[in-house]
Amino acid sequence: MEIIRVYVATLLLLLGIISALQVVAVKPILPIKPRTEILQEEIVWHINANPKARWEAAMNPRFTNYTIAQFKHLLGVKPAPQNDLEGIPVITHPKSLNLPKQFDARMAWPQCSTIGKILGQGHCGSCWAFGAVESLSDRFCIHFGMNISLSVNDLLACCGFMCGDGCDGGYPISAWRYFVHDGVVTEECDPYFDEIGCSHPGCEPAYPTPKCERKCKDANQVWQESKHFSVGAYRISSDPYSIMAEVYKNGPVEVSFTVYEDFAHYKSGVYKHITGDVMGGHAVKLIGWGTTDDGEDYWLLANQWNRSWGDDGYFMIRRGTNECGIEEDVVAGLPSSKNLIRKQIGVDASLHVSF
Repeated sequence: MEIIRVYVATLLLLLGIISALQVVAVKPILPIKPRTEILQEEIVWHINANPKARWEAAMNPRFTNYTIAQFKHLLGVKPAPQNDLEGIPVITHPKSLNLPKQFDARMAWPQCSTIGKILGQGHCGSCWAFGAVESLSDRFCIHFGMNISLSVNDLLACCGFMCGDGCDGGYPISAWRYFVHDGVVTEECDPYFDEIGCSHPGCEPAYPTPKCERKCKDANQVWQESKHFSVGAYRISSDPYSIMAEVYKNGPVEVSFTVYEDFAHYKSGVYKHITGDVMGGHAVKLIGWGTTDDGEDYWLLANQWNRSWGDDGYFMIRRGTNECGIEEDVVAGLPSSKNLIRKQIGVDASLHVSF
C-alpha cells in the first residue's frame, strides 16, 4: 500500500512539473523591435554633446515619420560602371588664379535666381538628376544671361537605362551626357511630377518613375524647341583647387558623396561624419567654399530636401579632406548655344565658356 502511495505521489509530482513547463512554454517570446525611423534623439544628443563634432544636429521636420527605408530611397546615386567613365575627360585647372578665401555663387551672380533656389525631390531617388539640372540651369544664366529652370522630369523620365533606374537611382555623369546628346527642356514645358511628395496609398517607400511623354504640358511650347544642350560632359580633378577654380570660372557643379545616418539630422555648422551606418550615395549642387572663424575649411552646398532640412536647405561640409568622398566625384558640362536663338541672347555664346 505504501508503495502505491509513493508511486501516486511521484506521478502527481511529475504531472505538476510537466504542467508547469507547458505553462512556461506557451508564453510568447517578445522579439526586440528593430528601429525603423531615420530620426533618433540619441544621434542628436550624441552630436550636440560632442565638442569635436563642431556642427549642430536636430530632429529635422523634413524627415518626421520617415523610415530608414524611405530615407535610403532618396539617396539615388549609383556607382558608375568603370567602362562608362572611360573617355570622360578629367579637368585639372592650372594654379594660376588667385582664388578668394570665401566664395558664394549666389553673391557672385546675384542676377541668377536659380542659384539660390532650394528644390524638393519628393519621395523619388532623383538626386542624381536634380544636381545635374540645377547646375546646368545656373550655368545658362552665368554664361548666357538666361534665367531659366530646366526640367528634372525630362532627364528622369526620358534618359532611360542609359542613366540608370529613374526614381530608383542613376549616374550623375550620364545625366550630363544626356544634356549633350538629347538636351533638356524647361521646367515650364515638363514640370516635376512629385511636387507634394507621396500621398496616395501604396506608393511607399518608392515613388514610381514618371513616364516619358516628350510633350510639353504647356500647349504653347514645342518639346524640341524647348531643349537646352550642354557642351561636353566632364569630371573635375579631386584636387580642391581644381574644384574651386571650376566653380569660380564656370559656375556650380554636381557632386556626389556617401551619406550616413547622422547627415539626416544636420542643422548647421561644418558637417563631418560622426556616427551612424552608411545609408547610400547622394548628389547635390556645390556653390561655394570658405573658412569658419575657427579656421575650419568648408564647401557650401545646396540640397534638394526643401528648406525644412538643414540650414534653410543648405549645408556645409569639411573641405580638403575628401569628407565622405565629396571631392572625388565632381561632374559638370558647359551650356551650349545649340537650339538657342542668337538674338535673344544678345552675345556670342562662344565667348562665355571656358575650361
